[in-house]
Amino acid sequence: MENTSLAGNPLLDLTQPPRFGAILPEHAAPALDHVLAENRAALEQLLASGGPYTWDNFAQPIEDMRERLSRMWSPVSHLHAVMDSEPWRAAYNAGLPKLTDYFTELAQDERLYAGYKSIAAGAEFPKLTQAQKKIIENTLRDFRLAGVELPPQEKARFKAVQQEIAALASKFSENVLDATQAWDLRIADEKDLAGLPESARAMAQQDAREKNLPGWRFTLERPSYIAFMTYADDRERRWQMYEAFVTRASDQGPTAGQWDNSELILRLLRLRREAAQLLGFGNFAEYALQTRMARKVPEVLDFLNDLARRAKPAAQKDFDELRRFARDAHGVEHIEAWDVAYYSEKLQQAKYHLSQEDLRPYFPETRVVPGMFKVVERLYGLKITAVKGIEVWHPDVRFYEIRDGAGEVRGRFYMDLYARAHKRGGAWMDECINRKRTTNGVQVPVAYLVCNFTPPVGGRPALFTHDEVITLFHEFGHGLHHMLTKVDYVGVAGINGVAWDAVELPSQFMENWCWEREALDLVAAHHQSGEKIPDSLYAKMIAAKNFLSGMQFVRQLEFSLFDMRLHSAYDADGAKSVQQVLDEVRAEVAVVIPPAFSRFQNGFSHIFAGGYAAGYYSYKWAEVLSADAFSKFEENGVFDRVTGLQFLQNILEPGGSREPMELFVRFRGRAPKIDALLRHSGLAA
Repeated sequence: MENTSLAGNPLLDLTQPPRFGAILPEHAAPALDHVLAENRAALEQLLASGGPYTWDNFAQPIEDMRERLSRMWSPVSHLHAVMDSEPWRAAYNAGLPKLTDYFTELAQDERLYAGYKSIAAGAEFPKLTQAQKKIIENTLRDFRLAGVELPPQEKARFKAVQQEIAALASKFSENVLDATQAWDLRIADEKDLAGLPESARAMAQQDAREKNLPGWRFTLERPSYIAFMTYADDRERRWQMYEAFVTRASDQGPTAGQWDNSELILRLLRLRREAAQLLGFGNFAEYALQTRMARKVPEVLDFLNDLARRAKPAAQKDFDELRRFARDAHGVEHIEAWDVAYYSEKLQQAKYHLSQEDLRPYFPETRVVPGMFKVVERLYGLKITAVKGIEVWHPDVRFYEIRDGAGEVRGRFYMDLYARAHKRGGAWMDECINRKRTTNGVQVPVAYLVCNFTPPVGGRPALFTHDEVITLFHEFGHGLHHMLTKVDYVGVAGINGVAWDAVELPSQFMENWCWEREALDLVAAHHQSGEKIPDSLYAKMIAAKNFLSGMQFVRQLEFSLFDMRLHSAYDADGAKSVQQVLDEVRAEVAVVIPPAFSRFQNGFSHIFAGGYAAGYYSYKWAEVLSADAFSKFEENGVFDRVTGLQFLQNILEPGGSREPMELFVRFRGRAPKIDALLRHSGLAA
C-alpha cells in the first residue's frame, strides 16, 4: 500500500521547479526511499524481459530513472549546502549511504552491464545519435571503473569503500563549516579598525548587530576574512585572524582538536588507494584519470612541473619586490604569511595607485548582474529576464530565465549571491534540472548559482570587488554550459559526461570579459553618479592585472602538485606525514612558506570533499584551453557575434556528447597552445 506520508511530499512533485517554501528535512527520507524502491522494481522488470535490448526499451528508461532520482535529491543536497541546520545535516547524511549503495549496486550489476554490452555490439548501435553512442560508451567504461568485473568478495569490499568515502567527504565539509563558524574576532574600540575601509567596517558592524553584539565582528567567511587580512593595520590581530583561518578543522589553533580533519584525510587517502587497487590501478590518480583529457599521471606532473619552471622565477621576483617594499617603505624586516595580503595591497597602491576598494563603488550588484546578462546577450544573441513568483529558499534569492533569438526558453536559474551564516563557503554552480527530450517536448534545464559575496550594507546596493565580479562570471560560465546545451539525453547534456579537466573551460573563458573595456562599460557604473570607470582608473586596472601574478600562479601549482602527489605516490601508512608532502612541494615551487602551525590541507575541501581529488590540476589545464579559446575573440573582436556563435555551437551546446579535444579543435581550428595563458598571466618571455 502507498505510504500516506508520500501524498503531499513536495520532493516527489517533479512537475515544476522545487517548492522550496514547502520542502522540510523530514520529507527527504520518505521521498528517497520511495524513488529508490520504484527504481529498483522498474530495473528488475526491465531485466526480467531478458532482451533483446535497445536504446528505447533499456538505456532510455534507465536514464529516466537516474534523472528522476537526481531531481528528487537535488533540493536536499542544495538546502544542506545553503541553509545548513542540524535537521538538514541529519537528513542529508542519512540519505548519502542509501544513494551510494544504490549507485554502486547499479554499477556492479552484471545483468545491466551485459545489457549495455549487447546494445553496443548490436545492429542498432551504428544508427544511434552521437549523444546516445557516447552515453553507451561512457556507461560501459563506468561499469568497469565501478568494479563490475570483480569477484563477489572484492565487489562487496569496493561497495563498502565507496560508502565510507562518501560519508567521510560529507563529514570533512561539515567540520570545515563548523570550524569556520566557531571563531570570530570582536573589536570594541574604533581605533583598532585602523586601515579598514568603510565597506569592511560597515559589514562587520552589521554582522555584530545581527548577533546582538556591540562593536564590530569579523569572521572567517571569505568577504570578512579577506577584507581584514588585506587592510587591517593591526599586525597582531591579523596574525590572530590568519592563525584561526589556516588551522580550521585541525590539531592547531584556537579550536584545536574540535573538528580535526587530520585522521579523516588519512582514512580518505587509504580508502581511495584501496578502491583503485581493487580495480588493478597502481594508485587513485591513475584511476581518476580514466575519465579525463589527461590520460597518465606523468603527463599531468610534466605539465605542472613545466609551468612551475616558467612561473617560479617570476614568483620569486614578485616576492623579492614585496619584501623590499615592506622593508624600505614600512620598516618591516621579515614579512610573514599574515602580512602578504596587507603589503601586497600597499604595494599595489604605491605602484599603480589602485586598490580593490577604489573599484568597489563601480560594481554595484544592480549594475553588475544586468551587465553580465548583456555581455552574454551580445555574444550569443540571448535574452535574460527575471521571473517573479517562484518559491526560493531565502529572501535574497532571485530567479531568471534565458531565451534565444527565436524566443525559445533555453534555461532557468536561481542566483544566491551573499555570504550568510549556515551557508557553505565558496562559490559554485549546481544542477537543479537537466535538459532532456520528453513526449511533451524539451525539459528546460535549471541551475543553482551560489556565491558568498559582500551583502548590501546600510541601504546601499551590494558593492562587489572586481575579484567578486570575476567569480560571478566564472560561475555563470558553468551555468551557461549546463543551460545552453542542445543535447536531449541527460547523460551527456550540459556538463554531464564532460571530462573533469575540461569542465572549467566555459567558466574560466567567461572571466576574460571582466577585463575588456567594452564589456566593463556594460557591467560597471558608479553606484551614486552612474559614471563609467574613468579611463585613468581602467588604465591602472590593466597595468595591475598581472600584479604579483607569478605568486598567484605558483600557489595554484602548489595545490595541484600536492593533490597529485598525495593521490599517486603517497603512502598513508608510511612514515611520511601529509604535512611533509605539502612541505616538500612548497620547497620546490612556493615562494611564501607558511608557518609550521598552518594546516592548509585540513580545509582543502576541493580535494577531500568536492570532487577534485587527483583533479585540482584541472584549473590550470582548462586555463590553457580557455585562454587559447579567448584569443580567437582577441583576433576577431571581443563581441564578434560569429565567433560567439561558434563557441556556443562547438563548446556549450554539444555538452559531453563528444570528446573535449575534438570540440576544441572544431572551435579553434587547431590543437590548444600554451602561449595565450602565459601571455594573459604576464609570464610570456
